[in-house]
Amino acid sequence: MRKSIVSILFSALLFSNCSNYNQVLKSDDYDYKYEAAKAYFAQGKYTKAYTILEDLYMLMKGTDKGEESLYMLGMCYYNLKDYETASLYLDRYAKSYNKGLYTEIARFYSARADFLESPDERLDQSPTMSAINKIQEFMDFYPYSERKPQATDMLYELQDRLVQKEFDSAELYYNLGSYTGNCVNGGSNFQACIITAENALKTYPYTKLREDLYIMILRARYKLAMSSVEEKLDERYRQTIDEYYGFKNEFPDSKYLKEADNIFKHANARVKKEEID
Repeated sequence: MRKSIVSILFSALLFSNCSNYNQVLKSDDYDYKYEAAKAYFAQGKYTKAYTILEDLYMLMKGTDKGEESLYMLGMCYYNLKDYETASLYLDRYAKSYNKGLYTEIARFYSARADFLESPDERLDQSPTMSAINKIQEFMDFYPYSERKPQATDMLYELQDRLVQKEFDSAELYYNLGSYTGNCVNGGSNFQACIITAENALKTYPYTKLREDLYIMILRARYKLAMSSVEEKLDERYRQTIDEYYGFKNEFPDSKYLKEADNIFKHANARVKKEEID
């Protein structure tokens, strides 16, 4: 790859005083246009470069120039922040040249383009899942890549975006509390909160929201116990106590520890009362 980068920079020097852009476009000399596109690319003139390359890369398909043209085309769009188009061309490069000179970097920037296109957590997260799969695929193909730390950071950030969506759903259930208008199939909002938060923790155990999800589960178990019918009180208060011990063991210095201790005291008092009665 180093030789190819040197080649691109050399083209930039050769064409630094080249004919004007319109003359390049009108030329029938494909080699000349290819060198001009490389020069524009090296100079950061990506709009001029991709305009030439759009017509050129198909004409040179199957050659080393075709390979480089397709790679530069994808990177032009990436640098112009048209990430959707960049991903399209860089994917095409990776599929067409799976052992090419730029395959690793093309896969990386294709994944990064999808990462940058990933929507806000309040919107449909299908593009986020696609980006996660592509990043994971890159890491599987290149486990020792120098770009792996960046890929790992992107992966965790996207996963946290999905967790945030689950957290928001769990919080909504918690805030709905004892309201039953949305519980068409029985159950309760507190149960739904617990299940949603637990599933998020199982799927994404390393999320930065781990502590927040755990305290929400503890709160929901306590509220569920408080609103339970008599025959379920003892069991649910004991579940709350078990949840407390799990929370305290994992987060002994938690910012929520005072709240958790209060929940434990009340739950423990209710269990002891039941035992006395």
